[in-house]
Amino acid sequence: MKILFIVSCLFVSFLVDAQIINPKEVAKRKAQDRTNGAIDRTLDKGLDKVEEGIGNIFKKKEKPEKEEKTTKKTSSKKTENEESEESEEAEETTASNKNTTKASKPTSESGTSQPKSSMKSYSKFDFIPGEKVVAVEDFGQDAVGDFPAKWNTNAGGEIVTIDGQKGKWLKASDRGLFFPDFVNQLPENFTMEFDMMISEDVSQNMSGLMVFFPEISKRKPTFDASFGTDPQVGFDIHPMPDQGGSTSSAWVFDKNNEKVLENTIPFSWKDGEVNRVSIWRQKTRIRLYVNETKVWDLPRAFDPTLKYSMLFNNNLFAGANFITNLRIAEGAPDTRNKLITEGKLVTRGILFDVNSDKIKPESYGVLKEIGTVLKENPAVKVKIIGHTDSDGDDAKNLDLSKRRAASVKNALSAEFGIEAARMETDGKGETQPSDPNTTPQGKANNRRVEFVKL
Repeated sequence: MKILFIVSCLFVSFLVDAQIINPKEVAKRKAQDRTNGAIDRTLDKGLDKVEEGIGNIFKKKEKPEKEEKTTKKTSSKKTENEESEESEEAEETTASNKNTTKASKPTSESGTSQPKSSMKSYSKFDFIPGEKVVAVEDFGQDAVGDFPAKWNTNAGGEIVTIDGQKGKWLKASDRGLFFPDFVNQLPENFTMEFDMMISEDVSQNMSGLMVFFPEISKRKPTFDASFGTDPQVGFDIHPMPDQGGSTSSAWVFDKNNEKVLENTIPFSWKDGEVNRVSIWRQKTRIRLYVNETKVWDLPRAFDPTLKYSMLFNNNLFAGANFITNLRIAEGAPDTRNKLITEGKLVTRGILFDVNSDKIKPESYGVLKEIGTVLKENPAVKVKIIGHTDSDGDDAKNLDLSKRRAASVKNALSAEFGIEAARMETDGKGETQPSDPNTTPQGKANNRRVEFVKL
């Protein structure tokens, strides 16, 4: 049968060649009679079939059924092992394909996440999170495809997953306001952090995500979050990785509706990666960081007589912004006084990868502050104690807390030259919660590291 098929294919090929021996004559006929276009299309189909038939003859044989079943079994076993691992930060990973989206080049060809920044790249990062976490949002309670239940908007958005990235994200593709109803009045000392990505089709014109801190009575769905005249402090994060450089704007309007400040400066955006945005208010001062870089430091932005809240303004003509892992904490850290005078320092600013003792590079500012205090007080010895929340297995959480404390000790020794002999480590797992493990912010407060003066 194969020989007959090959002969048939060659015969068809011969007939086709016979039709195009004189290309000039063919061109002339096409000019005279457009119906020959249909003949040409028919011949093209014949050629396609010839190529397909010959290709199938030399095509590799399919994998034997037994081998295919073995491969599926191995793959299934790997997935089951991954899903059976109990973690202090369990994540829901299933979602419909129609709500799985692509941000701007988020993964490599292998499908794995892009390499993360190293600790050394954060050597000038001086951001220190607030002492107590008051709000956390990773959209874990929301269904993919829905607008998040605890947020408000005058536009449209939905929860999605992103190829190659963990967790759920709020996709803001409509122009308008987005803000969490569970965040109301912000204290005079607070920090705010969130992860951000952009879609591949962001517009060069006004494709930014604005973060506003309006006077509290102005935070409502009808608020015109623009360069308006209401009392406000705001930033525009405007990534343009492939369009001449990213920019950020800052502005301040006082209670007399007068513009105090407005300016725009360039900054570095990491295309195809998760970018961490950090904001730090200390009374009248506010700082904005994108990844490890301090973009803005405004010493007199807030009016101490006014109360402020927060919201996002999605200002897009094309594309979408994605945010997740929003974390707001209050308090002004006083590392020196608490460790040296009070004898105990508790920090929630040393962050780790999920179910891992690997320290995230954005923890550099906190570690640097602690390292500086220990260097200036060479006689002080400390015990480093790790704590987890109650998610997952008790024994695994205990082991994880001990490993994390050891990682902190190693980082202080390797990065800041603190003698290992001055530091002991221990871990308590989930046995000593500081907050109930019933809310996301409670769990975030329980994931902490303590330094106890010996």
